[in-house]
Amino acid sequence: MLKILLSAFVLILGTAFPALAQAPHDWGVTLQEPASPTMERLSDFHTMLLYIITGIVIFVSALLLFVIIRFNKRANPEPKKFSHNTLLEVVWTAVPVIILFIIAVPSFKLLFYMDRTAEPEMTLKVTGYQWYWGYEYPDQDGINFLSYMIPDDEIKEGQKRLLETDNVVVLPIDTNIQILVTAADVLHSWAVPALGLKTDAVPGRFNETWVRINKPGKYYGQCSEICGTGHAFMPITIKAVTKEEFEQWIVTAKEEFASNDNQIDMSRNHEFAGKLTTQAITGAIN
Repeated sequence: MLKILLSAFVLILGTAFPALAQAPHDWGVTLQEPASPTMERLSDFHTMLLYIITGIVIFVSALLLFVIIRFNKRANPEPKKFSHNTLLEVVWTAVPVIILFIIAVPSFKLLFYMDRTAEPEMTLKVTGYQWYWGYEYPDQDGINFLSYMIPDDEIKEGQKRLLETDNVVVLPIDTNIQILVTAADVLHSWAVPALGLKTDAVPGRFNETWVRINKPGKYYGQCSEICGTGHAFMPITIKAVTKEEFEQWIVTAKEEFASNDNQIDMSRNHEFAGKLTTQAITGAIN
């Protein structure tokens, strides 16, 4: 009977929260499900830190409770008078150093791993604008497009508010993808939590990162650097597909974005800015 109840409980949880946690969901208290080797390592590192922090909290709380009970005025009416304890001072200096060393070694290894891929199979160029993203595929005949958030009045059933874009970034799975990130105006940050991506977009320079997506699906992110009034309206939508599907998309994308020449459509920008202003004011009033 207990086994049946547990199975039903797990089934209900699975229905309420889909297995692919590529976007934030209600009552989410942990990291999104990893969908790349980088995010898997970040999750493992986070778990290790959680164990260390929990141990420190338990130890300090127990020590504080012991001191309160053992050395309060009633239990210790005549306190001893001394100012130093060499052994204790060595211990409380050495232990934190050891803990920091335990944290630092895997941290440096992870930072080095996240920095760049030695053998990229393709490149994606990301450019941050106020307040939308531009994408270019240099290895696919320079396919490029701008990606705007879908405003509230255009959201369709099943789409995620503030996270969906009109043009999604399509990337193949099981591929080492070099990502070059820059900005055209102010500081932005290109971040996709499920893929372990977060790279600052700085005007006048390229920052490099990389990703290898493990499984097909949609992955959502947002600008993570306050960049102005439209900061909250710069989502990132990545659609991960098989390599065969990616090749098919390249063919259609060349036709769809054939007229694009990296020129910004100012009329589209003014229309989008107007909708953002209206949406922000409405949200503030409500």
